[in-house]
Amino acid sequence: MQTRSFSKCKNQAGFTLIEIMVALTLIAIAMGTLVKTAGSHTHSVVLLKQKTLAHYVAMNEITKLQVTDEWPSTGKKNDSSKMADHEWFWTREIEAVLDPITGKPSDKLRQVTLTVFASAERKQNMNKLIAYIAKPAAKTQN
Repeated sequence: MQTRSFSKCKNQAGFTLIEIMVALTLIAIAMGTLVKTAGSHTHSVVLLKQKTLAHYVAMNEITKLQVTDEWPSTGKKNDSSKMADHEWFWTREIEAVLDPITGKPSDKLRQVTLTVFASAERKQNMNKLIAYIAKPAAKTQN
């Protein structure tokens, strides 16, 4: 009976140790890149959700001003609103708009700048919205 030695066999099938190590290195690099990309994508999704909710908060606060028949006074106000189980902190600044003809503050138009923050420290704004509010028409009595 004839025995074959592995070192003498010329038609060996399979990979060498170096080929396997190179393949494993490439797979490790690719997996690391995929994990980093997935983490970055997850962070982007969370940030986009926060920015969207902050925009809704800003729109709600401006809508509250628009639907009331009160003429808002100029100035700055800090407050908060709750939406989606999160408390959003906002700063509202109301300024008189200058009349382009006279250059004086208009008594019929106000500029509202509403900035929404995710935390009470108000360091990083999540959304800033500028809107204009016209003075409500005087109600006539019948």
